[in-house]
Amino acid sequence: MRIAILGFGSEGQAMLAALKRDPVYRSATITVLDRNKKTSVPKNVRAVAGPAYLDNLRQFDLIFRTPGFPFMNAKLQAARRKGVKVSSVTRYFFEHAPCAIIGITGTKGKGTTTTLLYEILKRTGRSVYLAGNIGLPAVALLPRLRKNDLVILELSSFQLQDLDRSPQVAGVLEIFPDHQDAHRDMKEYVEAKSSIARNQKPDDRVFFADSGWSRWVAKFGKGKKIAVLPSRTRLIAPADMAVPGMHNFRNAVMASAIAASLDVPKETIRDAVRAFRGLEHRLEFVREVGRIRFYDDSASTNPDTAAAACRSFEDPAVLIAGGKDKNLDYATLAKALKDSVVEHVVLFGENREKIWKALSGGHVPAEFASSLEEAVASAYRAARLFSAQHAAVIFSPGAASFDMFKNYKDRGRRFKMIVRSL
Repeated sequence: MRIAILGFGSEGQAMLAALKRDPVYRSATITVLDRNKKTSVPKNVRAVAGPAYLDNLRQFDLIFRTPGFPFMNAKLQAARRKGVKVSSVTRYFFEHAPCAIIGITGTKGKGTTTTLLYEILKRTGRSVYLAGNIGLPAVALLPRLRKNDLVILELSSFQLQDLDRSPQVAGVLEIFPDHQDAHRDMKEYVEAKSSIARNQKPDDRVFFADSGWSRWVAKFGKGKKIAVLPSRTRLIAPADMAVPGMHNFRNAVMASAIAASLDVPKETIRDAVRAFRGLEHRLEFVREVGRIRFYDDSASTNPDTAAAACRSFEDPAVLIAGGKDKNLDYATLAKALKDSVVEHVVLFGENREKIWKALSGGHVPAEFASSLEEAVASAYRAARLFSAQHAAVIFSPGAASFDMFKNYKDRGRRFKMIVRSL
């Protein structure tokens, strides 16, 4: 059998190790396909690396794609139509995991929710694992998993799109437009998300944010459907939160509701929430310079998350935004700014003019910067002019990072480095 692994980052490397362990595939010929010319593979593994890595997919019997590679890629679909079987790393994990899986999806907040739920369940003494973008690649866990274990898995639209199984417990956070550069339209994006509930069984459960698209995804569940309403929760209160923002409170309410359904005591849930300090690059407090507080929200890659960041503060603020465009509408950000404490905006990156046009006509002054260093300097200068006792500089790009940086983590680390040098 001729097998290809499409993408050779951490997920692809974990997939290769899994195939080497699996007696079904032990005698297969495995080829790694990756855009990166410098991709290094172990001995006895073939590699096709560089711009032409997708040129001959029809030669394979089976292709495993990693989470970062879209299922609807034209060349992958052409191979599929010619009889090549296409699977994924996520699909392999679901087929082989011996234990229950809790899956969390949504447009943003997945990492925060999965991590907080993991922290809550750890306090009960259960054998629980965290996997996905946060934690280890899920397939890397397979050798150690046992029947009574529990895996909490962050699931993106790319992972869900061709998944034919659903987790026993699903959490659907709020869904709004994103990845419109990779999905043909919003309909395709939301239909991909629906796989988290579509293949559930009658004994399974889906928890969902009570908003339009999330509610639509949850309706496909065949088991119990539970609407998660922050205004009605008795498990935690906003005052229990150590991280700012109502969007973070909504994430915590989702994690708490799922934990409570697993018989975790209320006090255990509340103690874990109070101790939770959030994740790196998600409204992360960096430092205070004079009376100016700097926050790193580099994980914000769409206008809705930037809007949520702007609504999370009470002191006057400067917003730094911009990056690589994903074919998204910035009207939501413009509207949020009108009702927020943001008094100045600094725009940088590939789509800075697009954002500026969306903000035109508003009451918040904006300026351009040619680099992140210049953006931070301009934001600091503007914030120092505010008369309030404290002010904030919020780095919430609302766009992808690939125009200037390797990824959002690289972008966030660079921001923090600049701030610490002030």
